[in-house]
Amino acid sequence: MADKLPEPKFAPDHRKDPFMRSVLRELVGILESTVGEREAEAYINHVGVSLGQVLNEEYRAAFAEDRLDLAQVAATLVDLKARIDGGFFIESMDRNEIVLVNTACPFGDMVIGRTSLCRMTANVFGHIVAENLGYARVGIQEAIARGHSRCRVTIGIADPVLPVDTQASEFFASDQ
Repeated sequence: MADKLPEPKFAPDHRKDPFMRSVLRELVGILESTVGEREAEAYINHVGVSLGQVLNEEYRAAFAEDRLDLAQVAATLVDLKARIDGGFFIESMDRNEIVLVNTACPFGDMVIGRTSLCRMTANVFGHIVAENLGYARVGIQEAIARGHSRCRVTIGIADPVLPVDTQASEFFASDQ
């Protein structure tokens, strides 16, 4: 067994991160083809809310606050996505809404065609915003997963004074 094993002419990219993205893509693909895209989104919703709870507590602790204000919430959303290789930035922000644009999906190219993964972003964002500001209405107008060159996410933070987007999801604080 002291003989040297043969080596391939090139090494396939099977590092941890690309491998885990591939695993997630395949799991979501199987889920979508088995139960349908709408039901797959429901499963992803549960994961997003669970992650949102954990992440919200971590960022509250990091800011040493019981509840984050608007600027801290916006910073949290951008920082969170940056830490997982997303390219989110604030396009606009006021007391009624936060608009974020993303140029790099944390799931990379593996997200293309797996639109149910967008529910992860919607639910994590929605949970964090609602738990801190009382309410969130998250709509994803553009998504890399749907073939756009970027993602555009609008988060309404005032009770629906703006026209309601039927494709958006609403979130309410658990203590209200």
